[in-house]
Amino acid sequence: MATKSSRIEVRTEPEREAWIARAAAAEDLSVSAFVIGAATREADRVMARREATAMSAEQFDQLIEALDEPDPAERLRAVARRPRRFDRA
Repeated sequence: MATKSSRIEVRTEPEREAWIARAAAAEDLSVSAFVIGAATREADRVMARREATAMSAEQFDQLIEALDEPDPAERLRAVARRPRRFDRA
C-alpha cells in the first residue's frame, strides 16, 4: 500500500462537520476515511461519465454502419499517390 503523504484540507460549517462526523461514526470509520471514500466514489462516477459514451443500440448500429462506409477522401487519396520526397530507412 502506498504511503499516505498528501493532505487534503477543507473548511466547513460546524454543523456540517458534526453531521459528517456522525455519519462516519455510524459507519465505524474515521472522518478522514469517510470523506476520502465519499470523494473517491464521486470522482469515479465523474470520470466514468467523461471516459465513456453511452448511446442507444440504434445509434450504435448507425455509427457502425457509417464506419463501414468508405469515405472518398479524394484529397487524401491524391496526396497518398504522390511520389515520396524521402526514402524511409
